[in-house]
Amino acid sequence: MPLTIPAELPAIKTLKNENIFVMDSKRASTQDVRPLKIAILNLMPIKITTETDLIRLLSNSPLQIEIDFIKLKSHTSKNTPIEHLKMFYKDFDSIRQQKYDGMIVTGAPVEKMEFGQVNYWDELTDIFDWSQHHVTSTLYICWAALAGLYHFYGVPKHELPQKMFGVFKHTVSDKKNPIFRGFDDEFFVPHSRYSEVRKEDLKKVKGLKVISESKESGVYMVMARGGREFFITGHPEYAPNTLGDEYARDLAKGLDIAPPANYFRDDNPKLEPVVRWKSHANLLYTNWLNYFVYQETPYDINSID
Repeated sequence: MPLTIPAELPAIKTLKNENIFVMDSKRASTQDVRPLKIAILNLMPIKITTETDLIRLLSNSPLQIEIDFIKLKSHTSKNTPIEHLKMFYKDFDSIRQQKYDGMIVTGAPVEKMEFGQVNYWDELTDIFDWSQHHVTSTLYICWAALAGLYHFYGVPKHELPQKMFGVFKHTVSDKKNPIFRGFDDEFFVPHSRYSEVRKEDLKKVKGLKVISESKESGVYMVMARGGREFFITGHPEYAPNTLGDEYARDLAKGLDIAPPANYFRDDNPKLEPVVRWKSHANLLYTNWLNYFVYQETPYDINSID
């Protein structure tokens, strides 16, 4: 698909090697169409990996898409070169007056902290509030999902006795919802988190709808405002080796961590992972772009409210 991203972005080389079609900004300028504008607020520490993961999924659509990567002024990433951030990321203040067809807010490694203790909480919630009047539909991923549910709806997060870590089976509760078009009755999603939201808390809030969950990993997807907001507690965007890399890092830190469940072949960390979530991830992002962004956004992007 014609996904328009800066020609120098490191993800381009990786994705072209995977036979994924991307279009740099020079070629896109010759096409006479109004592209969808997607903002990505990337809170993950290793930003280049997350960029590649998300672009891989956004590329699986016939729509032309322009992406703006957004960074926080109140937090400086220690794991991404400053030159990369200066070249490819924008401060929120520079795009505050713009409108976007869609936005994705990633997770962040701050789950064990109370929300108010996160040093960029005020700036983050400012962006959350801004999105409700400047974005057609927003995906909140993992910690961002917990943060969004708390900020907008007062839903508490609960710390888990041990890390929810692995690939788990999920079901849908509303098969007619377009976000699940083409889904099988059961599908798999990677999870990597220390906290959760609980269904009994969500059911108390008018306007929140739990649309997918797992017997093992709990609530997976919550929809609000008719699809203007999706809160996703897992990581469908993860690459095949991501959970394995996290496991190796946790072991190197001396943490008492079990291998990710249902991930390595025969649950043996010495064997390769079994990828069983890729088709779900591609359908999820394609359906979101088509039914909740493209079909809902006005042609005049400034009309979004």
